[in-house]
Amino acid sequence: MRIRRLQTLLLVCMSAFVMSCQRSDYAYDDTPQGNLDALWTLIDQRYCFLSYKEQQLGINWADIRTKYTAKLGPKMTRIQLFEVLCQMLSELKDGHVNISTSLDLGRNWSWKEDFPLNLDEELRQQYLGTDYRISSGLKYTILPDNTAYVVYESFSDAIGDGNLEDMLQYLRLCSGMILDIRGNGGGELTNAERLSRRFTNEKRLVGYVCHKTGTGHDDFSELRAEYIEPAQGVRWQKPVVLLVNRSCYSAANTFVRNMKEMPLVQVLGDQTGGGSGLPLSSELPIGWSVRFSASPSFDARKQHIEFGIEPDRYASLDVSLAAQGTDSMIEEARQMLRDGAVK
Repeated sequence: MRIRRLQTLLLVCMSAFVMSCQRSDYAYDDTPQGNLDALWTLIDQRYCFLSYKEQQLGINWADIRTKYTAKLGPKMTRIQLFEVLCQMLSELKDGHVNISTSLDLGRNWSWKEDFPLNLDEELRQQYLGTDYRISSGLKYTILPDNTAYVVYESFSDAIGDGNLEDMLQYLRLCSGMILDIRGNGGGELTNAERLSRRFTNEKRLVGYVCHKTGTGHDDFSELRAEYIEPAQGVRWQKPVVLLVNRSCYSAANTFVRNMKEMPLVQVLGDQTGGGSGLPLSSELPIGWSVRFSASPSFDARKQHIEFGIEPDRYASLDVSLAAQGTDSMIEEARQMLRDGAVK
């Protein structure tokens, strides 16, 4: 079954679960305590990583409620309440968990902000040059050593099969490919799947997914396998170095998961940022929208990828070389391709 079909099935299952839980969203008064209790219960019953985060981060969600209740006051302002609720959610260290208000967008970006960027966008543009091709969300060129260089900055930028056909036809005589998704914060999973399909000639198991079936922390369905099937038309048959950094999140994280299972692909860079939960939204009594991770996904070995995926080979951007106009990560990828290190 294709990933898209699995997603549709999951959304149906999750929607049924959401409908059964919806009443709890409005069972609280629009007071500071009522809004905190509503948010705490939402996460307690429907957030998909609570047991995992308690294990990995050492938090106790019951204690979190007590900790942040102590910060409330009956006369606190809306912005003060917003800050307390955002601080409570930040304990989960999940970029898919946030509060959306007219005041601000509450978020936790520690998955990328606490780490080196390992990307100089102006320098990357120099490697693309001025006559690179643009095919929807893809930018690509051929480097002087006959290496295909492809940049995909966001999976929110649509790509179609026609875009991929034309790009791969243009690059077909290249000896290898550098696919640079550094800084790609995610977007549409369908784009991640569509691109992944161009790098395999056979159906491949890439991971698993499940969904919440009840309000308990460990109430989940059985794991369902996710596969990538080869695309019709042109497929890339040569070595690939996939460049990543900590800013690769959500759909980009899933794409890296997929590509780790493809032949002739090596992932180079830093551990990705993670973000493996499909998000849903709900609402607090005050009217603020809350987004939260509702369905976890795993790699092909059934391991969590919520906190990111390790590369096959670690590399970081050499700042001193960058100041001289050299991207050390791109150059290392080119060397890997020349040495035949990608097998």
